Amino acid sequence: MAVAKKITINDVALAAGVSVSTVSLVLSGKGRISSATGQRVNDAVEQLGFVRNRQASALRGGQSGVIGLIVRDLTSPFYAELTAGLTEALEAQGRMVFLLHGGREANQLLQRLDMLLSQGVDGVIVAGASGVSNELCERAADNGVPLVFASRASYLDEADTLRPDNMQAAQMLTEHLIRRGHQRIAWLGGNSASLTRAERVGGYCATLLKYGLPFHSEWVVECDTSQKKAAEAIAGLLRHNPTISAVICYNEAIAMGAWFGLMRAGRQSGEVGVDAFFDHQVALGAFADVPENALDDLPIAWVTTPAREMGYTLADRIMQRIERSDLPAGHQIVSARLVAGR
Repeated sequence: MAVAKKITINDVALAAGVSVSTVSLVLSGKGRISSATGQRVNDAVEQLGFVRNRQASALRGGQSGVIGLIVRDLTSPFYAELTAGLTEALEAQGRMVFLLHGGREANQLLQRLDMLLSQGVDGVIVAGASGVSNELCERAADNGVPLVFASRASYLDEADTLRPDNMQAAQMLTEHLIRRGHQRIAWLGGNSASLTRAERVGGYCATLLKYGLPFHSEWVVECDTSQKKAAEAIAGLLRHNPTISAVICYNEAIAMGAWFGLMRAGRQSGEVGVDAFFDHQVALGAFADVPENALDDLPIAWVTTPAREMGYTLADRIMQRIERSDLPAGHQIVSARLVAGR
């Protein structure tokens, strides 16, 4: 005997000509939905014989105990730490995290948000979103679901945001090298379209200006986040500008590549003062996405952002927003830490 196909919320959305999140809103009685749209959805439910999940129905008017988390890049050590801290803090409060990989395309993020909204989550955290933040805010607001952004380079006035202080981190690292006597400091890595890179380069330039040191645009080198590309880039940089005594690297992968590139070019890396330049050493500094205890034992000056602690803070903020939807949007900036090279 053939088994009848189970009618899903996706079937209802298709029949009514609306999104899955709109169907969810109509079924839950939430959000700003026109009477005409609501009627279309209800007609589709009746025609298809859609049976609502009883457990989900029982949760209407209450809370599901689930927080949605959309992470742009699950392979990033930074986001892995942030997720660990967030999950730990929410589980301690009896909450569960529904984790989704956001991907790099704008439509993927919107689809992931729709998926979470259709599952009736109490709130959503988006880590690493860019380009579609306004659309995400509007869609979450239409569904009456709190939304918090994490680890973006810039923020929206109408949304809760927790982000690293990229300029301060770059200033801290540049100043550390200057205090060791370096005056000819270059920059390596990152994509020019990145807001994070723009803020970091801004901090680097501002610190050079503060100390009256020269800025040369040709000393700011863009390269892919791979050790091979970084090794090639630093070799070319020093070949054309041999008087450079220190290089700031966009992240730990770039720093590792630069370290190998120095060795290949017959130079050495050292978290050293400028006097070591005459011994063919070049000081390296870098931004690290991994915890301090996971940093490689190399003579590199690092600045780190406490990602796990950011996760704890995010948990507190989303819970506050769930309990008090009328709270004004909060914008919190997390300071970096300097870890001197070993």
